[in-house]
Amino acid sequence: MAEVATPRRSRITPEREAELYEAVLDLLREVGYDALTMDAVAARTRSSKATLYRQWGGKAELVVRAIRHGKPGKLAEIDTGSLRGDLHAMVAQEDDCTMERNSALMRGVAMAIHHNPDLRQAFREQLVEPEIQEFRRLLQRAVDRGEVRADCPALDFVLHMMVGGFATRALLDDQPPTRAFLTSYLDAVVLPALGVRVP
Repeated sequence: MAEVATPRRSRITPEREAELYEAVLDLLREVGYDALTMDAVAARTRSSKATLYRQWGGKAELVVRAIRHGKPGKLAEIDTGSLRGDLHAMVAQEDDCTMERNSALMRGVAMAIHHNPDLRQAFREQLVEPEIQEFRRLLQRAVDRGEVRADCPALDFVLHMMVGGFATRALLDDQPPTRAFLTSYLDAVVLPALGVRVP
């Protein structure tokens, strides 16, 4: 059973918090979720384990908060006036190098999610569900503007298509996802499925 304490926020500066999150992400990339320990985080960040548990409660919470902190921009901040513009702006939030690093990171975390209930719950509550809500608002704007029919059957599968394109790039093509690949995928697959004409 994983050690978990009730998190209690203390006075850590935003700069120090960002430094801790970067160290956690670096360790995740180096050793993966299962081999990452709070001892290793404490040593890497010159923190005490007690401080880490007091601040975050446990490894799952700390890891998910680090991933959330490392995410570029928020979907809520994107509103270009068109669905195609919004989706392209979403892809443009990360450069190819960052996308490659994050893709590798998420592959490792995805494996751990399957057999770690604490991580799965924290991941769903703090990352997946908020992102789904924001993405649905983005799609609803497109429906409200008349770009997509409200009864379009593909609306329920847009996120599946998006995640699929991102996740299977390495599996099928042995290459990391890139901006060029994802924008082409949006124009060739996602937008036509929604009935959106691509110029």
